This record gives sequence, structure tokens and C-alpha cells, in this order.
Amino acid sequence: MKYDKIIEGKFISRSNRFVAYVSVGGMKTKAHVKNTGRLKELLVDGATVYLQKHDDPKRSTALSLIAVKKGDQVVNIDSQAPNKAMHEWLKGSPEIIIGTDEKISAIRPEYTYKDSRFDFLIETDRRKILMEVKGVTLEEKGTALFPDAPTERGVRHITELCGSMRDGYYPVIAFVIQMDGVRQFSPNAKTHKEFADALVSAHEQGVCIIALDCEVTRDSMVIRDFVDIVLQQT
Repeated sequence: MKYDKIIEGKFISRSNRFVAYVSVGGMKTKAHVKNTGRLKELLVDGATVYLQKHDDPKRSTALSLIAVKKGDQVVNIDSQAPNKAMHEWLKGSPEIIIGTDEKISAIRPEYTYKDSRFDFLIETDRRKILMEVKGVTLEEKGTALFPDAPTERGVRHITELCGSMRDGYYPVIAFVIQMDGVRQFSPNAKTHKEFADALVSAHEQGVCIIALDCEVTRDSMVIRDFVDIVLQQT
């Protein structure tokens, strides 16, 4: 996926979950933060940020904060980007997830099952794949971690994905790591042990869990490849 009208700025502060102050060309201005996570390790004073310009006069802010530079690495923080990148990936290389002996007949975004709306229902000539996508922006010492804040909604999604097998679905949880260069993915038990335990339980029950890194630039994000998953830290 690719963005247009991307400019560079410097991060100043974050007034709430949705609004940040940035410096562009030496001028302080507001920007919409497209991620409600904590992002404390990324949104630090003086960090280089990449912003998308908008021409809509009805918007309260003319800029959206898309990505942050962490060292030499660009990290995408747009919470909508993982789903868009996944949709492109599924359409371009579906055999990566379903194998070469199945054919996808439909990819249906935002599919409602029970009390939750899941990111994709992927229908093939053999089965129905129920997929939930989680964007990952937190990295520590080469390990990508999710979540960066407690997520009861995430636990509920895992529980309902486990239950979907009784109704004939093949459930998949896909962690899209919004950066390159990580060695592995793990659930962030330090931040939310209940989520980590639920993920381990889902794996034991037969839920497919995958993690993928991305090639990220200031104006694009494309899913790159699978990374190893370590569900329980020693």
C-alpha cells in the first residue's frame, strides 16, 4: 500500500490519543494520530515523523501522522495499514496462506461473527477462513510484541475465534509487524498476561497464528515475509 502527499516533520508532544503536535518547516502544528496505542517508545521528543497532507477543509487537522523513524528504521503507526496491506497480500499471493491446492473464491472484509467483527472472511473451494489482523508497532531487542496496552477486545476476539471452529471455520490470527528487521514475534505478557495466555490456549486448540514483517518506507508499507513466533518467554 502506498500513501501520497507525505511530508517530514519532528514530533513535539501528544495531547491525547488522537492529536499530536509536530514541527513542519519550523512551524508548530497539529496532526491526527492514526493509532490509539501508547507508542511511548516511538513518539519521543524530536523524533522524525512522516505525515500525510489532506486537502479536505472539513477536517480538524490537515495532517495525519503515518510513520516514525526509530534509529535507522521507519515504523508505520497507521492502525488501518495492516488490514490494507493484508488485503493486497492475500490478493497477490494467496497460496502463501492457503497452499497451492485451494482457490480463493472471495475475500470479504469486516465480517461479523457472533458478537465480533473480524477483519476478513476468506472463502476457498474447501473452507471458510476467519482472520483477525493485529498491527504490531512495539519492538524490544529484535522481538516484536503485542499488545502495547491491555486489550480486552483482543482477548474476546481470540475466544470467539476458538469457538468458531465448532461452526466449521478455520480461524487465523495474523500479526502484521509494521517494520522490518525483527527476529521474532511474542505476545506481550508483561503488559497483558491474559492476552498472552489466551493466545497460547488458541494455538493449543488449533487456531493458526502467523506473524509477518513489512517493508516500510516513509510513504509505503508492504508485507514482506513470515517471522518466527515464540509464544511463551523463558
